[in-house]
Amino acid sequence: MTRLSGITIDCAEPAVLAAFWSALLDRPISGERAGPDWATVGSRLDAAPRLTFQRVPEPKRGKVRLHLDVEVDDVDEARARIEELGGRWTGERHDYPGEGVVLVMTDPEAHEFCVVQYF
Repeated sequence: MTRLSGITIDCAEPAVLAAFWSALLDRPISGERAGPDWATVGSRLDAAPRLTFQRVPEPKRGKVRLHLDVEVDDVDEARARIEELGGRWTGERHDYPGEGVVLVMTDPEAHEFCVVQYF
């Protein structure tokens, strides 16, 4: 068996990012990989991959080459919620006629991700 069990994200403040993603995805912060240098949302035993945040000393530089897509019912509502949680909209929006809408967002440490509303 092969399956994606988790995604690890380098960051400066694991607890801050875990709180943001936990609230956004409505998934609990777990005790897996916990401590001052780690925080985890979800579990390796869940159907969806867990997100683990790992403290690293170097700052983020440039655009990340891998990003998460978060499916939402309404991109405008999702944008408002993300901004309430400390994320921000980059100003980048893509409309794909007959397919959907994508907004490029960032979490509190400026990691890019997309919110996607499919039609």
